[in-house]
Amino acid sequence: MDAFQSHSAEFCANSSRTALTITRPDDWHLHVRDGAILKAVLPYTARQFGRAIIMPNLKLPVTTTAQAGTYRHRILAARPVCGPGSAFEPLMTLYLTDNMSPDEVLRARESGFVYGVKLYLTGVTTHSKAGVTDLYHCTAALEAMQKNGLPLLMHGEVTDPSIDIFDREKVFIDRVLEPLRRDFPSLKVVFEHITTLSAAQYVRDADAAPGTLGATITAHHLLLNRNAILVGGIRPHYYCLPVLKREEHRLALVEAATSGHPRFFLGTDSAPHPKNLKEHACGCAGCYTAPYALELYAQAFDQAGALGRLEGFASFHGADFYELPRATDTVTLERVTWVSPEDIDADSTTIVSFKVGELLHWKLH
Repeated sequence: MDAFQSHSAEFCANSSRTALTITRPDDWHLHVRDGAILKAVLPYTARQFGRAIIMPNLKLPVTTTAQAGTYRHRILAARPVCGPGSAFEPLMTLYLTDNMSPDEVLRARESGFVYGVKLYLTGVTTHSKAGVTDLYHCTAALEAMQKNGLPLLMHGEVTDPSIDIFDREKVFIDRVLEPLRRDFPSLKVVFEHITTLSAAQYVRDADAAPGTLGATITAHHLLLNRNAILVGGIRPHYYCLPVLKREEHRLALVEAATSGHPRFFLGTDSAPHPKNLKEHACGCAGCYTAPYALELYAQAFDQAGALGRLEGFASFHGADFYELPRATDTVTLERVTWVSPEDIDADSTTIVSFKVGELLHWKLH
């Protein structure tokens, strides 16, 4: 029995719901890549979510508003032509660099389609070689973001090789996040894909003005701990950054996500990679959860006995943080046992779905 199946054994027996209807949710952290992969993966997100914050870490990073605009057009062209997902809206971001100018920040804010600037410290994850070497170099851009209300989205890990990989998020809070918030108190900040008790406590308890601090949480970090990667053999499709942590941290994330606290909201960090680059001597980091993301979140909330709070986490808190209207349509999930989907073919490139187990217990209607 694998790590997910053991959690499935805890499946919430005290819930009698057979269906759950919620306001259509949004995904506040998503990778869709480009080219054939984009065309293959986007429809899965579009049928579930009304909008998504699109990550800018392509092989050629999206560093300007003009680049974000052309990437947005490619995403729009990959939407289903009609039916579910045809109205999906990509919310674009820029990739923060040491030399981003205040003028670029202003162009982004005035564009009407850029909703944030993403911080990757150099080398922290996939396609982050062009990332920030020192936040000190970004002072002018950060001041412009604070002035113009453009959020900073942070991959919250330090890259210091002397710091254990399981501790890099906690150290990031002390070395980067806390000084940043001290120096830019009105800057809107999203601490993305948090994975630790320390991060959950920090976001919940921080002294921050309303609407200036938020955090996304992935479904895979709610469902799995690090045993899923290591017990019984290496499982590369569970490898992601930030890496899965101990069970105490998973439980802290579940508590945060199901608490109803408005600072926590849904962000899948779904990250498709070709199968041959995941099953590799130096495999890529990233979990591709998009085909059944909402079902995974429903499963996590159901296991916690908190289905009634899924709508706030998935549909309201993120929209409120980004000061966007909440959706007006709904989606319905049914309680049914089904087999997770097959791998995705992207023009002869196989993308492996996040197979946390063969059986799921909620299905999007």
